[in-house]
Amino acid sequence: MDILKELEVFRRRDIPYSRVLGSMCTIPHPIAVEAHKMFIETNLGDPGIFRGTADLEKRLVRFLGEILHHPNAEGYICSGGTEANIQAIRSFRNLRKVDRPNIVVPKSAHFSFDKIGDLLCIEVRKAELDDEFRVDSTSLESLIDDRTVGIVGIAGTTELGQVDPIDELSKIAVEYGVDLHVDAAFGGLVIPFMDRNIDFDFKLEGVSTITVDPHKMGMATIPAGGILFRDESYPGSLEVKTPYLTSRSQWTLTGTRPGTGVASAYAVLKHLGFKGMKKIVRHCLKMTKIVKEEMESLGFEPVIEPVMNVVCFKTEHAEEIKEELMKREWIISTIPNPKAIRLVLMPHVTEDVITNFISEIKNVLVTLNVRPK
Repeated sequence: MDILKELEVFRRRDIPYSRVLGSMCTIPHPIAVEAHKMFIETNLGDPGIFRGTADLEKRLVRFLGEILHHPNAEGYICSGGTEANIQAIRSFRNLRKVDRPNIVVPKSAHFSFDKIGDLLCIEVRKAELDDEFRVDSTSLESLIDDRTVGIVGIAGTTELGQVDPIDELSKIAVEYGVDLHVDAAFGGLVIPFMDRNIDFDFKLEGVSTITVDPHKMGMATIPAGGILFRDESYPGSLEVKTPYLTSRSQWTLTGTRPGTGVASAYAVLKHLGFKGMKKIVRHCLKMTKIVKEEMESLGFEPVIEPVMNVVCFKTEHAEEIKEELMKREWIISTIPNPKAIRLVLMPHVTEDVITNFISEIKNVLVTLNVRPK
Protein backbone atom coordinates (compact mmCIF):
# COMPACT_ATOMS: atom_id res chain seq x y z
CA MET A 1 0.00 0.00 0.00
CA ASP A 2 1.25 3.47 -0.83
CA ILE A 3 2.25 5.19 2.42
CA LEU A 4 0.14 8.28 1.71
CA LYS A 5 -2.93 6.13 1.10
CA GLU A 6 -2.21 4.37 4.38
CA LEU A 7 -2.07 7.72 6.14
CA GLU A 8 -5.35 8.74 4.54
CA VAL A 9 -7.02 5.73 6.14
CA PHE A 10 -6.00 6.94 9.60
CA ARG A 11 -6.84 10.58 8.87
CA ARG A 12 -10.36 9.69 7.69
CA ARG A 13 -11.06 8.26 11.14
CA ASP A 14 -10.66 11.72 12.68
CA ILE A 15 -13.90 13.59 13.31
CA PRO A 16 -14.09 16.78 11.20
CA TYR A 17 -14.34 20.12 12.99
CA SER A 18 -17.77 20.65 11.40
CA ARG A 19 -19.04 18.15 14.00
CA VAL A 20 -16.97 19.45 16.92
CA LEU A 21 -18.54 21.83 19.43
CA GLY A 22 -16.49 20.90 22.47
CA SER A 23 -12.96 22.01 21.56
CA MET A 24 -11.18 25.34 22.01
CA CYS A 25 -9.15 24.61 18.88
CA THR A 26 -10.37 25.18 15.36
CA ILE A 27 -9.58 24.90 11.66
CA PRO A 28 -6.46 26.98 10.97
CA HIS A 29 -6.93 30.06 8.84
CA PRO A 30 -5.82 29.36 5.22
CA ILE A 31 -2.99 31.88 5.50
CA ALA A 32 -1.79 30.10 8.65
CA VAL A 33 -1.51 26.87 6.67
CA GLU A 34 0.58 28.56 3.97
CA ALA A 35 2.85 30.17 6.56
CA HIS A 36 3.22 26.82 8.33
CA LYS A 37 4.40 25.16 5.11
CA MET A 38 6.92 27.94 4.50
CA PHE A 39 8.50 27.46 7.96
CA ILE A 40 8.12 23.67 8.19
CA GLU A 41 11.83 22.94 8.81
CA THR A 42 12.58 25.76 11.26
CA ASN A 43 13.79 25.21 14.82
CA LEU A 44 13.72 28.14 17.22
CA GLY A 45 15.84 26.14 19.63
CA ASP A 46 18.81 27.18 17.49
CA PRO A 47 18.14 30.86 16.74
CA GLY A 48 21.59 31.48 15.27
CA ILE A 49 20.65 29.26 12.34
CA PHE A 50 17.04 30.37 12.01
CA ARG A 51 17.71 34.08 12.47
CA GLY A 52 14.75 35.29 10.47
CA THR A 53 12.36 33.01 12.35
CA ALA A 54 13.77 34.21 15.66
CA ASP A 55 13.25 37.85 14.64
CA LEU A 56 9.72 36.99 13.53
CA GLU A 57 9.00 35.56 16.98
CA LYS A 58 10.11 38.86 18.56
CA ARG A 59 7.72 40.71 16.26
CA LEU A 60 4.88 38.37 17.16
CA VAL A 61 5.54 38.76 20.89
CA ARG A 62 5.44 42.53 20.44
CA PHE A 63 2.22 42.18 18.45
CA LEU A 64 0.60 40.12 21.22
CA GLY A 65 1.97 42.56 23.80
CA GLU A 66 0.30 45.46 22.00
CA ILE A 67 -3.02 43.61 22.07
CA LEU A 68 -2.53 43.03 25.82
CA HIS A 69 -1.43 46.63 26.58
CA HIS A 70 2.30 46.04 26.95
CA PRO A 71 4.27 46.16 23.68
CA ASN A 72 7.57 45.74 25.54
CA ALA A 73 6.58 42.44 27.13
CA GLU A 74 9.04 39.55 26.95
CA GLY A 75 7.86 36.13 25.89
CA TYR A 76 7.85 33.30 23.40
CA ILE A 77 5.62 30.93 21.47
CA CYS A 78 5.35 27.52 23.12
CA SER A 79 3.45 24.26 22.85
CA GLY A 80 0.28 25.54 24.51
CA GLY A 81 -1.36 26.83 27.65
CA THR A 82 0.02 24.11 29.89
CA GLU A 83 3.63 24.96 29.07
CA ALA A 84 2.90 28.68 29.37
CA ASN A 85 1.35 28.22 32.81
CA ILE A 86 4.30 26.10 33.94
CA GLN A 87 6.76 28.77 32.85
CA ALA A 88 4.89 31.58 34.57
CA ILE A 89 4.72 29.77 37.91
CA ARG A 90 8.27 28.47 37.55
CA SER A 91 9.49 32.07 37.20
CA PHE A 92 7.53 33.10 40.31
CA ARG A 93 9.08 30.26 42.29
CA ASN A 94 12.60 30.99 41.08
CA LEU A 95 12.37 34.71 41.82
CA ARG A 96 10.89 34.34 45.31
CA LYS A 97 13.10 31.47 46.54
CA VAL A 98 11.09 30.42 49.61
CA ASP A 99 10.91 27.03 51.31
CA ARG A 100 7.76 25.02 50.62
CA PRO A 101 6.26 27.56 48.18
CA ASN A 102 2.58 27.71 47.34
CA ILE A 103 0.33 29.37 44.76
CA VAL A 104 -3.35 30.25 45.06
CA VAL A 105 -5.60 29.48 42.09
CA PRO A 106 -9.38 29.45 41.57
CA LYS A 107 -11.19 26.12 41.82
CA SER A 108 -12.05 26.73 38.17
CA ALA A 109 -8.37 26.77 37.13
CA HIS A 110 -7.24 24.50 34.31
CA PHE A 111 -5.92 21.06 35.27
CA SER A 112 -2.46 22.16 34.17
CA PHE A 113 -2.05 23.75 37.61
CA ASP A 114 -2.30 20.30 39.19
CA LYS A 115 0.56 19.24 36.92
CA ILE A 116 2.45 22.36 37.99
CA GLY A 117 2.12 21.43 41.65
CA ASP A 118 3.56 18.01 40.92
CA LEU A 119 6.33 19.12 38.57
CA LEU A 120 7.53 22.16 40.51
CA CYS A 121 6.91 20.79 44.03
CA ILE A 122 4.59 23.70 44.79
CA GLU A 123 1.48 23.48 46.95
CA VAL A 124 -1.58 24.48 44.92
CA ARG A 125 -4.26 26.10 47.08
CA LYS A 126 -7.71 26.43 45.50
CA ALA A 127 -9.98 29.38 46.25
CA GLU A 128 -13.77 29.19 46.25
CA LEU A 129 -15.98 30.56 43.47
CA ASP A 130 -18.91 32.96 43.72
CA ASP A 131 -22.42 32.39 42.38
CA GLU A 132 -21.28 33.38 38.87
CA PHE A 133 -18.38 30.88 38.98
CA ARG A 134 -15.76 33.63 39.26
CA VAL A 135 -13.06 33.31 41.88
CA ASP A 136 -14.07 34.74 45.24
CA SER A 137 -11.35 37.31 45.92
CA THR A 138 -11.92 37.14 49.70
CA SER A 139 -11.42 33.38 49.64
CA LEU A 140 -8.29 33.75 47.50
CA GLU A 141 -6.86 36.45 49.78
CA SER A 142 -7.42 34.27 52.86
CA LEU A 143 -5.17 31.56 51.40
CA ILE A 144 -2.15 33.85 50.90
CA ASP A 145 0.71 33.56 53.39
CA ASP A 146 4.43 34.32 53.52
CA ARG A 147 5.16 31.24 51.39
CA THR A 148 2.86 32.29 48.55
CA VAL A 149 4.90 32.98 45.42
CA GLY A 150 1.96 33.88 43.20
CA ILE A 151 -1.76 34.01 42.62
CA VAL A 152 -3.71 33.12 39.48
CA GLY A 153 -6.76 34.50 37.74
CA ILE A 154 -8.50 33.07 34.68
CA ALA A 155 -9.67 35.13 31.71
CA GLY A 156 -11.88 32.64 29.92
CA THR A 157 -12.30 29.56 32.12
CA THR A 158 -12.13 26.27 30.28
CA GLU A 159 -15.49 25.09 31.56
CA LEU A 160 -17.65 28.21 31.28
CA GLY A 161 -15.65 30.92 29.52
CA GLN A 162 -16.02 33.04 32.65
CA VAL A 163 -13.59 35.84 33.54
CA ASP A 164 -12.33 36.24 37.10
CA PRO A 165 -12.25 39.76 38.65
CA ILE A 166 -8.66 40.32 37.55
CA ASP A 167 -8.80 43.96 38.62
CA GLU A 168 -9.47 42.85 42.22
CA LEU A 169 -6.74 40.21 42.04
CA SER A 170 -4.32 42.84 40.75
CA LYS A 171 -4.94 44.98 43.84
CA ILE A 172 -4.41 41.97 46.09
CA ALA A 173 -1.16 41.10 44.29
CA VAL A 174 0.16 44.63 44.76
CA GLU A 175 -0.91 44.76 48.40
CA TYR A 176 0.74 41.45 49.30
CA GLY A 177 3.75 41.87 47.04
CA VAL A 178 3.10 38.64 45.14
CA ASP A 179 2.99 38.02 41.41
CA LEU A 180 -0.26 37.58 39.51
CA HIS A 181 -0.50 35.22 36.55
CA VAL A 182 -3.47 35.52 34.20
CA ASP A 183 -4.36 32.36 32.31
CA ALA A 184 -5.93 33.89 29.20
CA ALA A 185 -5.13 30.93 26.96
CA PHE A 186 -8.61 31.22 25.48
CA GLY A 187 -9.81 34.70 26.38
CA GLY A 188 -6.60 36.49 25.47
CA LEU A 189 -7.62 36.62 21.81
CA VAL A 190 -11.33 37.06 22.48
CA ILE A 191 -11.74 39.76 25.14
CA PRO A 192 -9.70 42.48 23.34
CA PHE A 193 -12.03 42.18 20.33
CA MET A 194 -15.35 42.20 22.20
CA ASP A 195 -17.56 45.29 22.39
CA ARG A 196 -17.71 44.83 26.15
CA ASN A 197 -14.70 46.18 28.05
CA ILE A 198 -13.11 43.81 30.58
CA ASP A 199 -9.81 44.69 32.27
CA PHE A 200 -7.65 41.59 32.52
CA ASP A 201 -4.21 42.27 31.06
CA PHE A 202 -0.99 44.25 31.57
CA LYS A 203 -3.02 47.45 31.86
CA LEU A 204 -3.45 46.33 35.48
CA GLU A 205 -0.42 47.01 37.68
CA GLY A 206 -0.40 43.68 39.47
CA VAL A 207 -0.39 41.45 36.38
CA SER A 208 3.06 39.86 35.95
CA THR A 209 2.50 37.17 33.32
CA ILE A 210 -0.17 36.17 30.81
CA THR A 211 -0.86 32.96 28.94
CA VAL A 212 -2.39 33.49 25.49
CA ASP A 213 -2.77 30.77 22.85
CA PRO A 214 -2.83 31.78 19.15
CA HIS A 215 -3.77 28.23 18.15
CA LYS A 216 -7.18 28.76 19.76
CA MET A 217 -9.06 31.88 18.68
CA GLY A 218 -5.98 33.12 16.81
CA MET A 219 -6.55 30.29 14.28
CA ALA A 220 -2.83 29.46 14.04
CA THR A 221 -1.65 25.93 13.36
CA ILE A 222 -0.94 23.69 16.33
CA PRO A 223 1.25 24.06 18.34
CA ALA A 224 1.17 27.80 18.99
CA GLY A 225 0.70 28.65 22.63
CA GLY A 226 2.15 31.77 24.17
CA ILE A 227 3.58 33.16 27.40
CA LEU A 228 4.20 36.86 28.01
CA PHE A 229 6.19 38.32 30.92
CA ARG A 230 5.98 41.91 32.17
CA ASP A 231 9.77 42.29 32.17
CA GLU A 232 12.97 40.36 31.55
CA SER A 233 13.48 39.39 35.20
CA TYR A 234 10.85 36.64 34.86
CA PRO A 235 12.32 34.76 31.87
CA GLY A 236 15.78 35.62 33.19
CA SER A 237 15.05 33.46 36.23
CA LEU A 238 14.50 30.50 33.87
CA GLU A 239 17.73 30.83 31.91
CA VAL A 240 20.14 27.95 31.41
CA LYS A 241 23.43 27.86 29.47
CA THR A 242 23.44 26.17 26.07
CA PRO A 243 27.13 25.94 25.13
CA TYR A 244 26.76 23.69 22.08
CA LEU A 245 24.07 25.75 20.34
CA THR A 246 24.30 29.00 18.39
CA SER A 247 22.94 30.85 21.42
CA ARG A 248 24.73 31.00 24.78
CA SER A 249 21.60 30.40 26.80
CA GLN A 250 17.84 29.87 26.59
CA TRP A 251 14.92 30.29 28.97
CA THR A 252 12.28 28.28 27.12
CA LEU A 253 11.05 25.02 28.64
CA THR A 254 11.58 22.92 25.53
CA GLY A 255 14.78 23.05 23.51
CA THR A 256 13.62 22.21 20.02
CA ARG A 257 10.72 24.50 19.08
CA PRO A 258 9.03 24.63 15.68
CA GLY A 259 8.88 28.02 13.99
CA THR A 260 5.62 27.04 12.32
CA GLY A 261 3.46 28.28 15.20
CA VAL A 262 5.22 31.65 15.13
CA ALA A 263 4.82 32.06 11.38
CA SER A 264 1.19 30.93 11.28
CA ALA A 265 0.14 33.07 14.26
CA TYR A 266 1.91 36.14 12.90
CA ALA A 267 0.40 35.62 9.46
CA VAL A 268 -3.17 35.45 10.78
CA LEU A 269 -2.91 38.46 13.10
CA LYS A 270 -1.12 40.54 10.48
CA HIS A 271 -3.51 39.51 7.73
CA LEU A 272 -6.72 40.08 9.71
CA GLY A 273 -5.65 43.03 11.84
CA PHE A 274 -7.84 44.38 14.64
CA LYS A 275 -10.92 44.76 12.44
CA GLY A 276 -10.60 41.25 11.05
CA MET A 277 -10.20 39.68 14.48
CA LYS A 278 -13.14 41.67 15.75
CA LYS A 279 -15.24 40.30 12.88
CA ILE A 280 -14.23 36.72 13.78
CA VAL A 281 -15.12 37.25 17.44
CA ARG A 282 -18.44 38.84 16.51
CA HIS A 283 -19.26 35.81 14.37
CA CYS A 284 -18.50 33.45 17.25
CA LEU A 285 -20.59 35.50 19.69
CA LYS A 286 -23.46 35.53 17.19
CA MET A 287 -23.28 31.74 16.89
CA THR A 288 -23.25 31.51 20.69
CA LYS A 289 -26.44 33.58 20.88
CA ILE A 290 -28.12 31.43 18.23
CA VAL A 291 -27.25 28.12 19.88
CA LYS A 292 -28.29 29.46 23.28
CA GLU A 293 -31.72 30.44 21.94
CA GLU A 294 -32.13 27.10 20.13
CA MET A 295 -31.20 25.09 23.22
CA GLU A 296 -33.49 27.17 25.42
CA SER A 297 -36.34 26.47 23.01
CA LEU A 298 -35.78 22.76 23.75
CA GLY A 299 -36.01 23.38 27.49
CA PHE A 300 -32.30 23.66 28.37
CA GLU A 301 -31.19 26.32 30.86
CA PRO A 302 -27.72 27.93 30.64
CA VAL A 303 -25.52 27.68 33.73
CA ILE A 304 -24.62 31.36 33.32
CA GLU A 305 -25.21 33.94 30.64
CA PRO A 306 -22.27 33.35 28.29
CA VAL A 307 -19.47 35.88 28.67
CA MET A 308 -17.78 34.83 25.46
CA ASN A 309 -18.19 32.00 22.96
CA VAL A 310 -18.58 29.20 25.53
CA VAL A 311 -21.98 28.18 26.88
CA CYS A 312 -23.09 25.39 29.21
CA PHE A 313 -26.58 23.96 29.72
CA LYS A 314 -27.76 22.28 32.90
CA THR A 315 -28.94 18.69 32.66
CA GLU A 316 -28.74 15.64 34.89
CA HIS A 317 -28.30 13.63 31.68
CA ALA A 318 -25.14 15.39 30.51
CA GLU A 319 -22.95 12.30 30.26
CA GLU A 320 -25.65 10.24 28.56
CA ILE A 321 -26.22 12.97 25.98
CA LYS A 322 -22.49 13.35 25.36
CA GLU A 323 -22.00 9.60 24.87
CA GLU A 324 -24.98 9.29 22.53
CA LEU A 325 -23.76 12.25 20.48
CA MET A 326 -20.31 10.68 20.27
CA LYS A 327 -21.83 7.52 18.83
CA ARG A 328 -23.23 9.77 16.12
CA GLU A 329 -19.82 11.43 15.71
CA TRP A 330 -20.79 14.75 17.27
CA ILE A 331 -18.33 16.01 19.86
CA ILE A 332 -19.34 18.09 22.86
CA SER A 333 -18.04 18.08 26.42
CA THR A 334 -19.52 18.15 29.91
CA ILE A 335 -18.84 19.82 33.24
CA PRO A 336 -19.41 18.15 36.62
CA ASN A 337 -20.65 20.98 38.86
CA PRO A 338 -23.37 21.69 38.05
CA LYS A 339 -23.94 18.81 35.69
CA ALA A 340 -24.11 20.37 32.25
CA ILE A 341 -23.21 19.96 28.61
CA ARG A 342 -20.64 22.42 27.30
CA LEU A 343 -20.48 23.96 23.83
CA VAL A 344 -17.66 26.08 22.39
CA LEU A 345 -18.56 28.14 19.34
CA MET A 346 -15.29 28.44 17.45
CA PRO A 347 -14.78 30.13 14.05
CA HIS A 348 -15.55 26.89 12.20
CA VAL A 349 -19.08 26.78 13.63
CA THR A 350 -21.66 28.16 11.16
CA GLU A 351 -25.44 28.44 11.28
CA ASP A 352 -25.64 25.25 9.20
CA VAL A 353 -23.53 23.41 11.78
CA ILE A 354 -25.85 24.63 14.53
CA THR A 355 -28.95 23.61 12.58
CA ASN A 356 -27.57 20.10 12.10
CA PHE A 357 -26.50 19.89 15.73
CA ILE A 358 -29.89 20.95 17.10
CA SER A 359 -31.57 18.39 14.87
CA GLU A 360 -29.27 15.71 16.28
CA ILE A 361 -29.87 16.85 19.87
CA LYS A 362 -33.61 16.43 19.33
CA ASN A 363 -33.04 12.88 18.07
CA VAL A 364 -30.79 12.11 21.02
CA LEU A 365 -33.41 13.25 23.54
CA VAL A 366 -35.95 10.96 21.86
CA THR A 367 -33.52 8.02 21.75
CA LEU A 368 -32.61 8.41 25.42
CA ASN A 369 -36.21 9.20 26.38
CA VAL A 370 -35.08 12.06 28.58
CA ARG A 371 -36.01 15.69 29.06
CA PRO A 372 -33.40 18.45 29.15
CA LYS A 373 -33.78 18.97 32.91
